[in-house]
Amino acid sequence: MKILLLEDDALLGECARVGLAQRDFAVEWVTEIRLARRLLRGQGYDCLLLDLSLPDGDGLEFLRELRESGNVVPVVVITARYEVEERVKGLEYGADDYLTKPYSLDELAARLRAVLRRREGRASNVLACGNIYLDPLAMLTRIDGEPVDLPPMEFRLLRAFMQQAGKIQTRESLLQALRGDGAEDVASNLLDVHIHNLRKKLGSGRIKTVRGLGYIFLREA
Repeated sequence: MKILLLEDDALLGECARVGLAQRDFAVEWVTEIRLARRLLRGQGYDCLLLDLSLPDGDGLEFLRELRESGNVVPVVVITARYEVEERVKGLEYGADDYLTKPYSLDELAARLRAVLRRREGRASNVLACGNIYLDPLAMLTRIDGEPVDLPPMEFRLLRAFMQQAGKIQTRESLLQALRGDGAEDVASNLLDVHIHNLRKKLGSGRIKTVRGLGYIFLREA
């Protein structure tokens, strides 16, 4: 899941970036509205994490701007503002959820997943594509109803594929999925190895290479 984090506090921003990377999110962090505005025009983000007190404007006004322009990216507001009126205003402006600081990274990750499930029309974490079933919480994978033992990296890679089934995914986004613990030392050629292994287990036609762009995971074989 690709997240855009708009947070001007250096410590909180870095903690959120690293903590969410450890929980299998790909996070891009910016500190100003102007940068977020530019990125949201062209990047396919799954969610915006939005602080409200920013150096170049008010987060709520930016949220209203996004919604009035037709941008429907899910937004989770993270702020130190405790007033009920502020929270009500944020939800009325189009926020999908609201979390006050200080927050637990586990709760933040859970809220992000819940927002994304609601947007996708799913009520649970379970992913299903044709004959493949994956339960992230139970770390369980089934193909045609039979359990399949996947090493952690292959499990994370399959989850990333299934979460974006039918969409082209770049090598970098898939490498980020392999780095589930936030490490930076996953060699690029390891991606090819794990994709090869998944193709052997899922069937060679499930993961298609899109030359020059990346890969696409088909919902049906």
